[in-house]
Amino acid sequence: MSVAIPDDAAFAKFKAECLCDDGWSLTYNRGGITVRTQVLEEGKSVHRIKCRMVCEDVSAEKMYDVLHDTEYRWKWDSNVIETFDIGRLTVNADVGYYSWKCPRPLRYRDVVTLRSWLPMGNDYIIMNYSVKHSKYPPRKDMVRAISIQTGYMIQSQGPNRCILVYLAQVDPRGSLPKWVVNKSSQLLAPRVLKKIHKASLKYSDWKKKHNPGFKPWLFPEQNTLPSIPISELSIQRAESLEKIDESDVIEQLEKEDSD
Repeated sequence: MSVAIPDDAAFAKFKAECLCDDGWSLTYNRGGITVRTQVLEEGKSVHRIKCRMVCEDVSAEKMYDVLHDTEYRWKWDSNVIETFDIGRLTVNADVGYYSWKCPRPLRYRDVVTLRSWLPMGNDYIIMNYSVKHSKYPPRKDMVRAISIQTGYMIQSQGPNRCILVYLAQVDPRGSLPKWVVNKSSQLLAPRVLKKIHKASLKYSDWKKKHNPGFKPWLFPEQNTLPSIPISELSIQRAESLEKIDESDVIEQLEKEDSD
């Protein structure tokens, strides 16, 4: 399978998955946020997770800006270590790098993804999956994670109300047991959505002071990223990554549980 830029059909499929809950189990429902999981192979694979949040005080357009604005990410994402765009593929697709802190004693993670976005009427979609780029190989001090598919759909519900859906299947690699990965992703997803909501409320004030007219995700002519050919990319497969041993982490987590 070669790298492909998502087409209209891929966006429509993602939207349909965001909207349909058949085959999903509800695992969390509190304060306007629900989390559902889809078990693919019990004990063998990373589950898919779908988190939905209703926001009564934020427009879909603003939330779309927040999710795109790399510079603003430093203000609200306390886990970010480094984030930057590598290059553009088309007017609505680029390649980027992101690394983040994990709770101790886990190793930090990073990822290289092909990201694409599309406004669809009253809906806005941003989605990504992992790719390999020769200039950004796995680092010795981090574990290279894999986004099998990650994305957001923001549905406008009026001038100041929206619904945010986060749909993801991410393999953090390392030698963490799948149950740890699946459990932690269910706990972390609502926290992330709450952070995005909070960040959206403060975005207008911040943006007024930080290059207010600069929104290359809306105005492609503002994009100054170097153009990169898709031939420079390949699919990032899990089996090609070095197996990082984090078994001491598991022992530590089990010890803390029994204390």
